[in-house]
Amino acid sequence: MIEQLRDLSQLLAIAFYGFGAGSAWTAAIAAPNASYDNLDARRADLHVRSLLVNVSTQVCFVVLLGAGLAFFAQAFTSGIIGMVAAIGFFTHRWTLAPHRRSASAATRKKQRGSARRVVAVSLTLVLILVILVAIGFAVARI
Repeated sequence: MIEQLRDLSQLLAIAFYGFGAGSAWTAAIAAPNASYDNLDARRADLHVRSLLVNVSTQVCFVVLLGAGLAFFAQAFTSGIIGMVAAIGFFTHRWTLAPHRRSASAATRKKQRGSARRVVAVSLTLVLILVILVAIGFAVARI
């Protein structure tokens, strides 16, 4: 009975990891492409930043749930790597958070906002790879 629950939690962990990676890919790649095709650059940038902030919290919780299931399935390495990925997605809240700036620094504000968006998208792509590694370890139950 316990072994069947472990098998089920292993499969659910793989599914939650896959859902998290797919959601992150959609937020980092698919949606920005559509935004920049259909909106002007300023609105598209605001949309992408808002999307990354809002999606990252949900992806964090989904990956964290997958990590918990991996721990229950005794795939400890997968669980630890999943927790690292979840913490990484949670840091998007700070990476893209609005900061106070002086009104005279409009050019620097635009450059910093764009740089923070690029950092957040790059971090999302790296964390997708981390989730894929966690999936591999969950499949092997390591």
